[in-house]
Amino acid sequence: MIAAPDRTPLTRDFFDRPVLEVAPDLLGRVLVRNTPEGPIELRLTEVEAYDGPNDPGSHAYRSRTARNDVMFGPPGHAYVYFTYGMWHCLNLVCGQEGTASGVLLRAGEITKGADLTRKRRLSARNDKELAKGPARLATALDVDRALNGTDVCASPDSPLAILSGTPTPRDQVRNGPRTGVAGEGGVHPWRYWTVNDPTVSPYRPHAPRRRST
Repeated sequence: MIAAPDRTPLTRDFFDRPVLEVAPDLLGRVLVRNTPEGPIELRLTEVEAYDGPNDPGSHAYRSRTARNDVMFGPPGHAYVYFTYGMWHCLNLVCGQEGTASGVLLRAGEITKGADLTRKRRLSARNDKELAKGPARLATALDVDRALNGTDVCASPDSPLAILSGTPTPRDQVRNGPRTGVAGEGGVHPWRYWTVNDPTVSPYRPHAPRRRST
């Protein structure tokens, strides 16, 4: 018999570690999104690490701004940003306060509340695509900037929480270049995913945006 996922919330100490330790250890953990309509739960299958001032691909590489301020705060909080004028993405702050490192949640399997996510993801061809990619994940879970700064360690009843789940065995974890990251930051193999999981998004290298003529 397969053991049920561990419902114990992850502590702040879990996130108070170097980002390259936290990122692969998040695979298999359960993200809980408590909405007014009911809870949604997602098993994480793909993440990316961003190492603040040591990482040209990070939003916090150059300086602290109003946009990235949460990344410089205590670990175990959500950093939500808006991109391309249409999508939100959800990250979890980790490392010591002031280091500005974080993990982008790229994909996962909806294990509870799929009915709540389907109406937000009408273009999904099946349930494996509901949260297949960071923008899709945030859309499916109704995550926007209102949740920026949420303490995911505060309570299982918080709008966002992380449970221990069933950590993915390390022999089932793969890593490689991050998706869509340009320049020097694009060479870091800091994307981690669960091997052969159908909810993992396809890798795409950075492609410069074309200017309209």
